[in-house]
Amino acid sequence: MMLNSRSMIRSTKCTLKYSNANKLSALYKFISEYRNVVSLFVDELWETNDKISKFLPKEMTENISNNSWLSARAIQCAGKQASGIVRGCKKKQDKRLFMINKLNSDGCFKQARKLQAIYDKVKISKPNINNVEPELDSRFVNINLKGETSFDGWVRLSSLGNKIKLEIPFKKHKHFNKLSSNNFKLKSGIRLSNKNITFMFEKEVEKREEGTTLGIDIGQKTTLSCSNGQMVDVDNHNHTYQTICKKLSRKKKGSKGFQRTEKHRSNYIGWCLNQLNLSNVAVVQRENIRNLRKYKRISRNLSHWNYGELFEKLDRKLVDSGVRVKKLSPTYTSQRCSNCGWVRKKNRKGKQFKCDQCGFTMDSDLNASMNLSLNLKPIGKKERLLQKNRIGFYWNEVSQEFIVSDTQKINFVVDKKP
Repeated sequence: MMLNSRSMIRSTKCTLKYSNANKLSALYKFISEYRNVVSLFVDELWETNDKISKFLPKEMTENISNNSWLSARAIQCAGKQASGIVRGCKKKQDKRLFMINKLNSDGCFKQARKLQAIYDKVKISKPNINNVEPELDSRFVNINLKGETSFDGWVRLSSLGNKIKLEIPFKKHKHFNKLSSNNFKLKSGIRLSNKNITFMFEKEVEKREEGTTLGIDIGQKTTLSCSNGQMVDVDNHNHTYQTICKKLSRKKKGSKGFQRTEKHRSNYIGWCLNQLNLSNVAVVQRENIRNLRKYKRISRNLSHWNYGELFEKLDRKLVDSGVRVKKLSPTYTSQRCSNCGWVRKKNRKGKQFKCDQCGFTMDSDLNASMNLSLNLKPIGKKERLLQKNRIGFYWNEVSQEFIVSDTQKINFVVDKKP
């Protein structure tokens, strides 16, 4: 199996509660002044129409330094962070403007006018910097992990300005030790808030270049269904995602029982992901679900199905394992027969899938995962609006025939299948 390395960064927070009142007061003073400087940079950058660079010009930083007691290094650091905030806010609009110019140059004036209307309608609000956390690099930070006292380590801060020099104690916790023991390297930079220090860890992950493609379908009844036949639903204590969501729906929101059940749900997701066998898997193709509950009335039970958390943890596990992730549209994947390629809405009834052309029978979630693992050509919006899945059509792989064959009614000839 060929491997290709890539860098992966993880973060963890340690509390500041072990610092005395004088240290915390000086730290709060620095954070407040740092946020004021970031705010000044954001105000100045927000009005400019020129391209914003990562490192701001010397004239701008010198102008800000006249109104602050921060050191020149700290002001440069604040300017770099403010530049990243503003560029991040304007990034999507810049992409739209690029596409408008490209469409006009290609002669697609109708599409360009539609995108221009969206561009003119969208109003980007100025970012709120009240919760900005100072990001300090090795010029300001020295981390000592020797633990010569009752604390596990010290963070020494210098070059902040106003002759402020601090030594902040901290204690490690379970997540910190987990990252340290998994071949992660502690980076020299930190982030500061009024309550925590955020440490960053870096690790080189070997990215798999050769291996099989695995399709994964998610659901509430069966949490994970894989194209290799693996299905994860009931844990060692006879719990499923559905039973946990039902329990959560009976709890008062915000109560201690509700919080405990939420933690149970999160732990169950972690257990499910630990059951996955990713040996010899190079690519995982999963369904890309978005806005599932938008504009819909749903039960309280289904409202607690947190598929966003499941996808986030799944993607993180795959990246940690060096497996590439591809997000595919779930359209018709549960209605397509993985045996012959026939797509029809009546093929699926709940957890049971039965093809009305070839008679193939299988669990519907497992059948969907097998379809996700294939190299199927995407179905466009125009084809979806025609609702050909009510009558039925063949949906073949890219290397075979065209995406949608000529559809006929019930007397569709079976010999036409690929």
